[in-house]
Order: sequence, then C-alpha cells, then structure tokens
Amino acid sequence: MVRPGKFLKVFAITYLIFLYAPALLLPIFSFNSSQIIAFPLSGFTTGWFKALLYQETLHEALKNSLIVAASSSIFATILGTLASRSSSRYNFPGKQFSLTFILAPLVLPEIIVGVSLLIVLIQLGLPLNLWSVVLGHTLLIMPFSILIMNSAFNNLDISLEEASLDLGETPIGTFRRVILPLVYPGIMASLLLGFTLSLDEFIIAFFLTGTETTLPVYIWSLFRFPKQLPTTMALGTILILVSLILLSLSEYFRRRAAKNQTSVL
Repeated sequence: MVRPGKFLKVFAITYLIFLYAPALLLPIFSFNSSQIIAFPLSGFTTGWFKALLYQETLHEALKNSLIVAASSSIFATILGTLASRSSSRYNFPGKQFSLTFILAPLVLPEIIVGVSLLIVLIQLGLPLNLWSVVLGHTLLIMPFSILIMNSAFNNLDISLEEASLDLGETPIGTFRRVILPLVYPGIMASLLLGFTLSLDEFIIAFFLTGTETTLPVYIWSLFRFPKQLPTTMALGTILILVSLILLSLSEYFRRRAAKNQTSVL
C-alpha cells in the first residue's frame, strides 16, 4: 500500500517538473544555432543574445517596463502598507467593506479590469501612456501588497510599539523607527512581488500602453515574425536569470531583517 506522504511527494515532484520544464528548455533553445525550435539541436551559438544589443525598440520597451514596474510597485507598496496598518491597528466604520472593495482585483479577470480602466480614461479624456499603465498596475498589485503587509503587521509584537510610546517617542517616530524596521521583510517582499507582477503583466499593459510599448507587449508583437522567435527565447533566458537574482537578493534581505527582528525581541 502506498503511503499518503510518499504519494504526495511524487505528486509534488511531478507537478514541479511539469511547471518548470518549459523554463528549463528555454535556455537550451536560446543557444541553438537553428531558427527552428526542435530537437536535435543544430549547434551552439550566442548570436541570438548579441542580436539583442542592436534592437533599439527592445531597449525602449525594456526601459518603459522598468519605469512602470518600479513606479507601480512603489506606489502599491506605500498604499498597501498604509491600508494594512489602518486595518490591523484600528477599527472604523466600513472597514470590512473597504478591504473587500480594494481586494476585488484579485478575483476579477484582468481583461475586465483593463477594459474598464480603458473606458474610464477615455471618458475622462486622459491620454494613454506609461502612467496610465502605472495606474492599472498599481490597482492590480495593491491587493497582493495588502495581503503581504497584513501578515507582517499581524505578526508584529504590539508591546514594542507601546513601549516606544511610553518612553516618549511620538506616534510618527514610533512608526518610522520601530514599526517599519520590524515589517521590513514584508515591505521588501511586496516591492519585489509587485515589480515581478508588473514586469510580466500583459493584458492591462496591452489596453493602456498607448504608443509607448512595454516589454510583454513587445514580446507578443515578435510572435508575428517566426524568424524573431530565437531572439525572443534569448530574451526570455535573460529574464529568468534576472528573476533568480532578484529572488536571491530578496531572500538575503529577508534573512537579515529577520535576524535584526530577533535581536530586538
């Protein structure tokens, strides 16, 4: 008889292989000298990566995506931190309704959110540009930030805040010197998750980007040209490496912040 624990382990390994196999194949084909994506490989080349250096449209799209991802993750984290702080520390009329309304983008299809924002911006006469994408991505990311920061604030030892106030520190000084350092891992997690979600998001960017293309929209446009597919896979390989570096940095800061929190306690 198969034990439940062993079955669960086999299922988890199978699921991970199924989930990440395409990501493992991506670097393999990005070094293939042939434009045809198939086995056996024709040869080894780095030419597809070198071709990325001469695509000015790609550089512009990457710059736009970095601006959007950085701006939206910062705005969403600030708003999410304030909302989580108020909801975890205070009771006020309409608290549950407000949280439910803010978290609604988690369950709404992105295409509905994108079309709705497009209609609102057109009716208001606002232009479609990078900042309209930042607005849409902030709306999309903020629920994730709130969930992360809610966990951080709920695990906070309230006696440390009370001790700071009893020792004469102001509420703003207590928030800046005591609370923020303790929830620092949550802030970093919110920033990195928001940056990743915005960098990869396509649907909202497709509706709101206007003439300034973001990286996902640019990659989507490349699929109309089969000859550009190897270059696209080379770009995907670079994005995977960047994601791994960001995750490593996130884990480093999380452990350092957790160590600092333990020393304070």
